[in-house]
Amino acid sequence: MKTDYRIGVLGSGFIVSECHLVSYQKLGYNPVAIASRTKANAEKAAQRFGIETVYDDYQALLDDASLEVLDIAVPPQQQPDLIRAACKRGTAKAILAQKPLALELAEARELVEVCEQAGILLAVNQNMRHDPSVKVCKALLDSGEMGEPVFATIDMRGIPHWQPWQEEIGGASLKIMSIHHLDCMRFWFGDPERLFCSMRPDPRTTFPHEDGICTYVLEYASGLRAVIIDDVWTGPAREGCPGDLRIEWRVEGLEGMAIGDIGWCKDPYTSPSSIRHATKGDEDFKRPTLEGSWFPDAFGGTMGDVFSALDTGEPCALSARDNLGTLALIEAAQRSVREHRAVSFSEI
Repeated sequence: MKTDYRIGVLGSGFIVSECHLVSYQKLGYNPVAIASRTKANAEKAAQRFGIETVYDDYQALLDDASLEVLDIAVPPQQQPDLIRAACKRGTAKAILAQKPLALELAEARELVEVCEQAGILLAVNQNMRHDPSVKVCKALLDSGEMGEPVFATIDMRGIPHWQPWQEEIGGASLKIMSIHHLDCMRFWFGDPERLFCSMRPDPRTTFPHEDGICTYVLEYASGLRAVIIDDVWTGPAREGCPGDLRIEWRVEGLEGMAIGDIGWCKDPYTSPSSIRHATKGDEDFKRPTLEGSWFPDAFGGTMGDVFSALDTGEPCALSARDNLGTLALIEAAQRSVREHRAVSFSEI
């Protein structure tokens, strides 16, 4: 796979400096230009990672016709205009956008169509798919080793680092954390028939929001049931109570099961992920050694998906058109909360 595509990075916050660029450096990727709302921050990142060009603003970077891939890592309310601006120029081969692609499904659909019309590959950085434990589970499911899936859970007891821009959009968990877990269920099992969501505000989060602690039930035509618990309160762990911070997932099938632990919300945040799995007749769980962690290693995987699609001409594993299904689940969750009912996927 070609790995020296010329990458232009838009943004220089934590996710760029501690995840994107760290992972790209490990893999020998080629970020050559960067721009940020605060040029001084872009200059720090450029110096740390050997990026040759720092632009004064985003527009100047977009004007650089030598850039082949745009890596956008800005707040979601700013991202759509940058994607549209890139499409008007029509010089980039691909865009790797952050999740959520847009704050509303209708705008996300428009962005997908604009990029397709411009001939630009648009992918969404749903990086949980590249957590090593999540990928192994996907391989086990695809191989049929666990048999028909019966029940699956993702249970997060963690305290995310909310960003200042979240107050502007009036949201906490749904479009920032839960979107990963909903997308992960789609990655493993496809689209559900219907979804039920219940949520309440997080007592610790001071800006107005309703999506603090969130619980989701996904119902599949096969009979599979999937449950997601996103508990960003976890008791007063930050206020002096002993805490139990973790993200665990569990998939149970007719022939076997797998249990994973994702090290993201632990200290340090780069703690490695782990998995154990077994099938009928095993005397104990198999515990394969995994390489890497969700943060920062998965971010190299998402960019690698873009490179692979550019090389082969095959659809990107993280294509924005497929990601519309994840945003549809977000909209279904919002409707479920408003109307206090399960919402069919087909309604969205």
